[in-house]
Formats: sequence, C-alpha cells, structure tokens
Amino acid sequence: MRILIVGAGATGGAFGSRLIEAGRDVTFLVRPGRAAALRRDGLRFTDPSGTRTHEAAVLTAGELAAAPQTFDLVVLTVKAPALEAAIADLRPAVGEGTVVLPILNGMAHLNRLEAEFGPGVLGALAMIVATLDDGAVVQMTDWSAITIGDGAPDVARALDVPGIRLTVSDDVAGALWAKWAFIAATGILCCLFRSPVGPVIAAGGEPQVRAIIAETEAVAAAAGHPVPAESHERTATTLLDPASAMTSSLYRDLVAGLPTEAEHILGDLAARARDLGVATPLLDLTLVQVRADAFQRAAG
Repeated sequence: MRILIVGAGATGGAFGSRLIEAGRDVTFLVRPGRAAALRRDGLRFTDPSGTRTHEAAVLTAGELAAAPQTFDLVVLTVKAPALEAAIADLRPAVGEGTVVLPILNGMAHLNRLEAEFGPGVLGALAMIVATLDDGAVVQMTDWSAITIGDGAPDVARALDVPGIRLTVSDDVAGALWAKWAFIAATGILCCLFRSPVGPVIAAGGEPQVRAIIAETEAVAAAAGHPVPAESHERTATTLLDPASAMTSSLYRDLVAGLPTEAEHILGDLAARARDLGVATPLLDLTLVQVRADAFQRAAG
C-alpha cells in the first residue's frame, strides 16, 4: 500500500516514523522548506526509547501537481487552519480507490472532506503527545494510538505496526465525540484560566473544571454520543490533577501567537450546543476570550 502523509509535523512525523520503521511505503507531502530539510537531514525522531533518523521520501505540492501520482492511503495530519490548503495540495494524489484518513481534532473537517472526496473518507482519530523541536519530531510518552472506522481491512493492516496501538471501531463517530469532549474541555480550562492544569486545581478550581467537563460531555450526549464512563474517568483524572503541567495544543498555539484551532474545536462545539439547546456558559466565555485575542493580534 502506497501511503501519503500530508504534513510531517509532530503527529505526521511520529506516525510516519513508525510506519517507515515497519517497512511501509511512505511519502510525505510537505511545504518546500520542510521538504528541503527532510531531504538534507532526514526525519529525526525521538521517543522514550531513543533517537534515530530515517530517510524520508518527500513531495511538495508543486512537484505533485507537475507529475500527478495516486496513493492508496492519504493520511491527513495538518491542523484545521491548514485544511483548505492541504485539500488543494493533495487532490492530484487521490484516485478512484484512494482512502483519505483525516487525523484532525473536532469533527467539522469530516463534512468538508466527504464533500470533496466522497465515500473514500474514513473516520479516524489519534492520541499522541508529540512536538517539534528544531525540526525534529519528539514523542514525549509511549502512548501512540490510532482509531479507525471498520470496513477498510487493507488500511488496518497497513497501520498495524509496532509503536502504534491500532483500534478498528464500529462506532468511530462515538470515539470522535469522546475525544472532542476531552480536547475541548482541556482547551477551555487552559485558555480560560491561562494556565496549565495543575495550578488551576491547586488554586481551588476543581468545581469549575468539573463544570467544564460536564458542559462538553453534555453536548456529546445531546448529539447522540454520550461519553463512555471510562473516558469520563480518564478525563477527570487528567484534568483534576493538582501536580499536572499539562496544557492543550490550542493554548500553546494561542500564547505563541500562532494560528489556532479555536473555531474548529470550540466554535463548532458551541454552535452545535446552541442547535441542540445545551447551555455552555464556560465554553462560550472562553470562545469570546480567544476571539478577542485574535482580533487584537489582527489589529497589530
């Protein structure tokens, strides 16, 4: 199976490294600057077991447009602000039998991709803690997991490699909602209080954090996908730890002045909450704060 990974950042680079190590046929579709670095230095990857560098096959959008080639599997790992550009870039790689596997936060991207690529889009989500450090991909914990919808056995076989905990689910929509509820709650907590998790709890914020969790999970339940008890307990354990230094990627992008996934994660959830008649005052408050920050940055 020929695999094209759109993006070689933290998520795409980490999963791509695992696939390369398992002998899969992997190519990365990246911007020209990243392509030059990967061709020059290779794909540098660090996880708790050590550091290694892989030779990486790369394409730029210009190269793919000039010499179109189709892939069996396209794994989309960009963040939401880059989605439209990524769709335009990857079109020449999608053929009649191509499966498009989006690994993005939230769910708004699914309708957009299905409108573009039709039934070849397969629901999926990933759980990984990784970052980029001077161009190198750093996976900070051993946890690296992908969940995909059923009905694509070739894709499942391709992704079933050491270092990736693969789950094939007959309710991938429910899994997507559970993850969305968690990442939204984490984003609300960190952006509203402008803090990692631990100091908020240490400062007496447990009631407010429990209310945040209840809000995001109430939206999921109203949408017909109640968060399973084990997922709720995992969320509560993670977000109520007074010793935790955890922050959300949304918060990290916000304080760094980078484009954020605020509308994709929080804005879309708030809109669905309104449609479903679910009150989300803490979500709404956070969204106003994040939007106000964006307006100020746009104003210089």
